[in-house]
Amino acid sequence: MIKYLLSINIYIGRFNWLFCLLFFCIFPLTKSFAQRKTQETAFLGYALKGIVKDSIEGKPLPKASINIDFGKYSALTDENGAFEIVLPAGKHNILIKHVGFRPIRDFFFLGYQLSKTFLMNPVENELEEVIISSKNTEQTLQRPILGVTQLNIKILKKLPTAVGELDILRGLQMLPGVSSVGEASNGVNIRGGTTDQNLLLIDDMPIFNPTHMFGLFTAFPAEVASSVELYKGNSPARFSGRVAAVLDVNLQNPSLEKFKMSGGISPVANRLVLELPIVKEKLGIMIAGRGAFNDFLLPLVTDKLDDVRANFGDLVTKTFWKVSNKHTLTFSSYFSKDFFQTKLLGTIGSIRASSTQYDYRTNSFSGRWFWGINSKMNILTTFTSATYVPKTLLPEVNSDNVVKLVSDINYKNIKTSLNYYKEKQKIEVGISGIKYVLMPGELVIGKSQSVNAVKLEKEYAIETGIFAEDEITFSPKTTLSMGLRYSYFMNLGPSQVKIYDPNQPKDVFSVKETIDFTKNQITKSYGGFEPRIGLKYSINSQTTAKVGYNLMRQYLQVVTNTTTPLPTSRWKTSDTHIKPQVGSLVAGGVFHNFPNNVYEISLEGYFRHTKNIIDYKPGADFLLSQYPETMVLQGKNQSFGIETMISKKKGEVTGWLNYTYARSKNQVSEGASFSEQINFGQWYRANYDRPHTVNATIVINQGKNNDFSFNFSYSTGRPFSQPNGYVYFEGRNFPFYNLRNNARIPDYHRLDFAWNVYQPSLKEKRWKSHWSFTIYNIYARKNPYSIFFTAKGAGLEAKRLVIFGSPIPSLTYNFSFM
Repeated sequence: MIKYLLSINIYIGRFNWLFCLLFFCIFPLTKSFAQRKTQETAFLGYALKGIVKDSIEGKPLPKASINIDFGKYSALTDENGAFEIVLPAGKHNILIKHVGFRPIRDFFFLGYQLSKTFLMNPVENELEEVIISSKNTEQTLQRPILGVTQLNIKILKKLPTAVGELDILRGLQMLPGVSSVGEASNGVNIRGGTTDQNLLLIDDMPIFNPTHMFGLFTAFPAEVASSVELYKGNSPARFSGRVAAVLDVNLQNPSLEKFKMSGGISPVANRLVLELPIVKEKLGIMIAGRGAFNDFLLPLVTDKLDDVRANFGDLVTKTFWKVSNKHTLTFSSYFSKDFFQTKLLGTIGSIRASSTQYDYRTNSFSGRWFWGINSKMNILTTFTSATYVPKTLLPEVNSDNVVKLVSDINYKNIKTSLNYYKEKQKIEVGISGIKYVLMPGELVIGKSQSVNAVKLEKEYAIETGIFAEDEITFSPKTTLSMGLRYSYFMNLGPSQVKIYDPNQPKDVFSVKETIDFTKNQITKSYGGFEPRIGLKYSINSQTTAKVGYNLMRQYLQVVTNTTTPLPTSRWKTSDTHIKPQVGSLVAGGVFHNFPNNVYEISLEGYFRHTKNIIDYKPGADFLLSQYPETMVLQGKNQSFGIETMISKKKGEVTGWLNYTYARSKNQVSEGASFSEQINFGQWYRANYDRPHTVNATIVINQGKNNDFSFNFSYSTGRPFSQPNGYVYFEGRNFPFYNLRNNARIPDYHRLDFAWNVYQPSLKEKRWKSHWSFTIYNIYARKNPYSIFFTAKGAGLEAKRLVIFGSPIPSLTYNFSFM
């Protein structure tokens, strides 16, 4: 038995050996055959059959490019717009392109033979998607006034910003003719003008300080703006009071149908917008708030920021009441509060302060009554009240006492206008009145023993105006806009007016007499006509030529000896000694839209002459100066330039490129003495003379999930005053300045990036959200804001002040609930 079992085991062992030999010889061949069979089956796969059509007309699109899996498979549609591609089973992405149509990007899963129809949207059917577009092509070509631009808020949201916040002023700086003196500057300079030569309005409420945190944020609530129009050439006759430009921002009306909410959260600032219908289809209110209160995090960044505090908050409201089909009432308000603290920047008298604190507030209100008399005629009446209160706080060392330097501007305006529309004519006539009450400065000393209290006289003034404008369409090719305004300004008492010897410079030694004026007595008056005219001629359906002339008077201005006005800079009305500025502008341009309105190109030229511009005497100090006329000089300015822009307004990739050549020069010579002239009475560069400027923006719309944008800016460095030498006095070197603005800081350039990530799955839901990631100053350009000089050894050392010398990334979460 054992022998038998042993024989079986030997037999099985031999069989196993033979089986193993056959397995290792035959299995690789079987495996290879199976793999080849599997590969052949996978390669054959399934067929994707598609038809590509025009979404509007339904016509097939031949020669459309089909790209699958990033170029791994491709095809072209035939004359019937059809194509067929065999693909492996699984998930694939597809890109379809055709000239004149927006590309299609999509994903699909192939597990069987699939047939699909793809509808492409023609780009001429899309809305314009560039920041510089008007409401439509007709606005750009047919509107007779020059230099007017309407910002596209939808595209503004896609552009890079310094700290991830939607910013109207930075968006403006991407336009030709608009610039600033640098990062963290207060306001914008338009066509060589100063910041105070721009009239900035939110629902007719004037904004005297347009930025938060010294220019890091804009004061304009862009999220709730329904329209943003910039007039840098011709401006309608209803506007007055500034010689350079008008920025007119209108807030959106609240929803009268349903509750809406939107906002954003970022490490720097947070915002929230609420729209509340009170009475359906009759009454609603919009409330928009924004705040930045994270300054307690600054010391975590660097020890140098231990003493820095910076925060702000603003609140915008708008109430809309549809009283009837002919009458509506709207009430708007704007409130803001800023606080900024840093190490001591300056002091007053012999105060020993531990820091410098800036506290400034704005409280504004406007009410509008619209009466639609009939379909051709309406009346709009507006009342506006605005108060701006800037303060400088100086906490004394080893004391709880705070010395305060306080000033304020109180502005009230009432305006009514009648609008009449005919088939080929638009007429507007109206009147307006403005009351100014300025408190130039008060030093509140509290318990301080080191300085005396000071309170300057208040300034009172009234500005009135009557205006009319008529736009006539003579033919499809020719439209003429004519406007005329007469403004009259009165500086009022009570006040004391010094009379100076006309043969000597104005100072305390040349006063001949002092005249006392009682309350409401006119101390000085000015006035004059302000004509505006614009002519449009259509060369053909796609090309238009325009010319225009504009004259405006400015009775309120900032007197300062800094390049960018501080929040506490002194505002001053015109009076016996300070004349109003008068600016006249001549401009011309050609505008051309290419077929399908996808591309637009423009060329504009301008020349502006301004009388009575304000500059300061060497060593001027306006702080608590009782008679600022002894510190300022008035002269004239000439600004001219050529601006060209090309933009792509529709499609997957949009954007624009513009170039500006511009010059701005001043001449100041009030007398023969050195103190009455600047640069010996010769023409010199204005602070905002920047000959060459290039701006480029590109927005890439990558389907429903992402869009990317890039901004590039370049400009010639602005002028600054370089010392001609130095004076040695009491063991120290002091710089000596003989000429003003005789050198330039290095050229400015910067590249920014933004990436917006959307969630298309939320498209049909009430709650929507997206993320915005931005990088400001990608390649860490150390653009100097200013250059200053300090004593070093036996000479002077030049130093650069850089605001943003490194990339600034930011991440913002945006949401809305409809």
